[in-house]
Amino acid sequence: MENKSKENNMTLEFDAKSENESLARIAVASFLTEIDPTVEEINDIKTAVSEAVTNSIVHGYNEGPGKITLKCKLVCNQYEKQDTYTVSSFITIEIKDLGVGITNIEKAREPLFTTKPEFERSGMGFMFMEMFMNKVDVISEPGKGTTVIMEKKLKKVIEKNSIKSSQYNSKLMNHTNSKSIGLVNLKEKSGQRA
Repeated sequence: MENKSKENNMTLEFDAKSENESLARIAVASFLTEIDPTVEEINDIKTAVSEAVTNSIVHGYNEGPGKITLKCKLVCNQYEKQDTYTVSSFITIEIKDLGVGITNIEKAREPLFTTKPEFERSGMGFMFMEMFMNKVDVISEPGKGTTVIMEKKLKKVIEKNSIKSSQYNSKLMNHTNSKSIGLVNLKEKSGQRA
């Protein structure tokens, strides 16, 4: 029984503009393609990222100029048992701004609380992050900014008789460039060459 482990990291910095919220969502989704997550897992993570980035734009920078830093760390552990392969993946996503910060984190995390009721903000951002991720930590200091750290565990079990060992190892554990591998796999499935 063989165990394998690998780690991949990404850092992205972008302007605190509402049009870059979709960039953050797509970047994280692309980063995760190497582990072949389900559509539901991708949607959960993209929603949490969207909420955190939107909070930085709207509340951290009051829709003014600033930078947002997005960091992702993906750790994959493969365990081989008699009849199955199990890949346990763990994603950590950190979204950081250098905006106004949060004076009362506990209050800010309450459902329906918003500092911008005049803009019809729903106050559900932290609740969505907590609903879709396994863990959400918020670090903030007034005048210095806010960092949201979110974690999610993803697990995949594959029966050995459904896939060859070499194919499985190649697909899930030996990718070095997930974006190009994902593109190649999609084109191969459609009969095109990359």
